[in-house]
Amino acid sequence: MPNVREIRRRIKSVQNTAKITKAMSMIAASKMRRAQEMALNTRPYSERLFELLENVSEDYNNDDALYHPLLERRPEKNYTLIHLSPDRGLTGGLNSNTDRAALNFIINKNIESQIICIGKKGTNFISRNGLNLHASFTGMSDTPLPSSIYPISNMIISDYTNYKTDAVYISYATFKSTTVQKPIIEQLIPFTPKTTDQTQIEHIYEPNKDTILNTLLPRYIETQIYHALLEAIASEQSARMVAMQSATDNANDMIDDLTLIMNKARQETITTELLDIVSGATAVE
Repeated sequence: MPNVREIRRRIKSVQNTAKITKAMSMIAASKMRRAQEMALNTRPYSERLFELLENVSEDYNNDDALYHPLLERRPEKNYTLIHLSPDRGLTGGLNSNTDRAALNFIINKNIESQIICIGKKGTNFISRNGLNLHASFTGMSDTPLPSSIYPISNMIISDYTNYKTDAVYISYATFKSTTVQKPIIEQLIPFTPKTTDQTQIEHIYEPNKDTILNTLLPRYIETQIYHALLEAIASEQSARMVAMQSATDNANDMIDDLTLIMNKARQETITTELLDIVSGATAVE
């Protein structure tokens, strides 16, 4: 059994670790609330924009004279995957879950792919597995502005319209609750309606259909990437808060166990010393 001094030193070390993890948990909780608010506030706009594009794309399918390259469907010989991940670790199983979901998607597709990574963890994962890393964006703020994703949206729109890729997907962790973050992969380009049973409604466009599509489709892509980024940030902070709180609880449990061991060691030391004193006194008598 280690002596009391060694145990006390271990207790001090674990106490310092517990202070750090508790502080990280509190910081993550503060950031999580802001990230949740931003992610939840953008959901209605993103959903309504999607519904509007569903109606517009219905008219697109019914009008042979109407054309937009971002609505063009073609045989998928290659594709682009935008993979969102945190820049830092200490998020429990979040990073491995999102990376595994992206890797399974790539394996199941089994065609040529190029990956655009947002976040250091995903970039490192894609590089380690020898996949085609097309671009990497790191150092995103915890409260990003919509303008921060413009280079990404411009890149994928340019690649698709110039026939460098046949489809664009986005992989990220969607925020369900404080303890649940679910990896999800969605098709971004070409735009595909989720429902086929749509009511036939005649729409009036001002100034014209082409102008509406040229405005809405790039805005939709920017909105979806921005919303996915906010969802990923909210998931990251939630996972980090839970992981650091669990680490703090484990550290406190270890401190209790070490304190018990230290007290037992001290008791044994005192008992041994008393026995030595009694034995010495008996010998003198």
